[in-house]
Amino acid sequence: MSIEHLDKNQLVNLEYSLFKEILRTNRAGAYSSSSIIGCNTRKYHGLLVAPIEQLDNERHVLLSSLDVSVIQREKVFNLGIHKYQGSHYEPKGHKYILDFTTIPTPKTTYRIGGVILSQEIVLSEKESQVLLRYTLEEAHSPTKLRLTPFLAFRHIHDLTSENMYANTKYASVENGISICLYDGFSPLYMQLNKENDYVPNPDWFRQIEYIKEQHRGYSYSEDLYVPGYFEVEINKGESIVFAGGTIEAKSNALKGKFTREVKKRVPRISLQHNLLNAAQQFIVRNKKETKLLAGYHWYDTRLRDTLIALPGLTVFQQDKTDFSLILKSAVNQIKKNYLTEKHFVVKDIDAPLWLFWTLQKCIDYCQVDDIWEQFGDVLKSILKTYRNRNNDQFKIVDGLIYAKVENIPLTWMDAIVENSPVTPRYGMPVEVNALWYNAIMFAIELAKKHNETEFVSEWKPFADQLKESFIKYYWIEELEYLADCNDDSQMDTSIRPNQLIAAALPYSPLSMDQKKSVVDIIKKELVTQKGIRSLSPQDPKYKGVMEGTVDQRDLALHQGTAFPWLVSFFADAYLSLHKQGGVNYIKRLLEDYDKELGEHCLGTISEAYNGNPPHTAKGAVSMAWNVAGILRVIKSIEPYSNY
Repeated sequence: MSIEHLDKNQLVNLEYSLFKEILRTNRAGAYSSSSIIGCNTRKYHGLLVAPIEQLDNERHVLLSSLDVSVIQREKVFNLGIHKYQGSHYEPKGHKYILDFTTIPTPKTTYRIGGVILSQEIVLSEKESQVLLRYTLEEAHSPTKLRLTPFLAFRHIHDLTSENMYANTKYASVENGISICLYDGFSPLYMQLNKENDYVPNPDWFRQIEYIKEQHRGYSYSEDLYVPGYFEVEINKGESIVFAGGTIEAKSNALKGKFTREVKKRVPRISLQHNLLNAAQQFIVRNKKETKLLAGYHWYDTRLRDTLIALPGLTVFQQDKTDFSLILKSAVNQIKKNYLTEKHFVVKDIDAPLWLFWTLQKCIDYCQVDDIWEQFGDVLKSILKTYRNRNNDQFKIVDGLIYAKVENIPLTWMDAIVENSPVTPRYGMPVEVNALWYNAIMFAIELAKKHNETEFVSEWKPFADQLKESFIKYYWIEELEYLADCNDDSQMDTSIRPNQLIAAALPYSPLSMDQKKSVVDIIKKELVTQKGIRSLSPQDPKYKGVMEGTVDQRDLALHQGTAFPWLVSFFADAYLSLHKQGGVNYIKRLLEDYDKELGEHCLGTISEAYNGNPPHTAKGAVSMAWNVAGILRVIKSIEPYSNY
């Protein structure tokens, strides 16, 4: 699906347009994001949000927004929009919007009487710089533009207010100014490609509100600093480019730079193309490493997310350099946090075991045949470390991993309310031991190919014991599915999606009949058009709608909320059982994701969805493992395309 056009009737309706967002990123870790009408609805929104390396290397909102005004015959028409106290929107520039499209880059067209003005936005690929191109499509009298920047200079998680510490001095640069409100920040350079008049008019715009933060139960009001404005004449057919960035630009090169940046964009004309664009947004390069962000706007890197998302995000890329660099970074995290006696993180206990699955997919997708040479030592170290630990928090029971730390969630179901896990899953979570079995069997496979008979002799009997124990501790004969967790022989029989991973992994301890039973119960109880539910609706603990306060939302997060990333594991298991006969069903599961690309944050997939219809999007607006999961589903049906 492509978001080709949204018409005026949709755009002027704030109930519609304020809740659709756009997100654009670059390889320098910067992003630009807002609602489709340019009214920021989150504290995370901004025209230029960039990492400040010398400060903390975390993302900060520098340029919050830029109001553009059209001036004709001394009349000023401000096209901006901000929300103020009491649901008061000013200056209501959205009423002039004629059209909006995302192809090839976000473009908004305004009509003010006989004037038609378009605004396009693009980020510089390698620098923290946003470029806006204004084109006067139609005009019948002399026209000027007035560009008014709103500055924040604060961390993405914070809000700012009027204060005496802000350094409001500015310096003149070529066709613009530079300003740095606080020590430690990079200066913000604001320049035009054309000579203009900069008019200092310093002021604080107070109590600008962010409706999304208000709905989420967080602080939602801040003051933004406006240093002045730029005025420039513009002729019919002329384009003017504004640059806001942490580097000084060559103003006469801005028009050419904008054109070059647009040409680099992959057209968002299908589900796959949109997701390929979204996939690139999570990959961030800096001087030290290449890493993978878990999601936007507030997530940083998370080891489990990286390992689960990485194969899907890079499956369609010809150049596997990013895959290799991100994998290297993830391996370094594992070595640092899990493979030394001093540091052994019990939280996220399954995370290192996902490395084995990631490498298995590396073989499938990248045709890499030197896995053991590259990663054999770290794989053996992970297995040895897990097997040899024995304490109150972590031990091996009949070959199975047992982990328990009071008040600490150890798996991906990690929501905490009032200092206690919502789904503690203490003891032996089913997917952890499925991953443990898969890891051992994959290592044995690689060791056999390299004639490491000693390793095989040591681990094969252990794997056989583990397989027997897995069935003993998890398989519920009368119900014909797997327990979600087992703590001191107390089975949690909740129907959750974690058992799906046991059926989907390349090495599974389950028989084919058992796999089929698991897949059938997941299909019956948990599959939705927006992901796999985290709990069956038949369960008394089920919460089908994620709403209310922060605690209320966290109580629902893993008690019925649906997650798209799990669909890829469902597709793996379903197609392994049904082959060509299962393709049409998997294709039907993809249909609603095509529609979803135009529903929340355009062109990407959100963090989670309500378990109840209509499965409204919740949480972060763009999530790496969800985008990756649907790309993997698309890849999974490719082998059947020639049937």
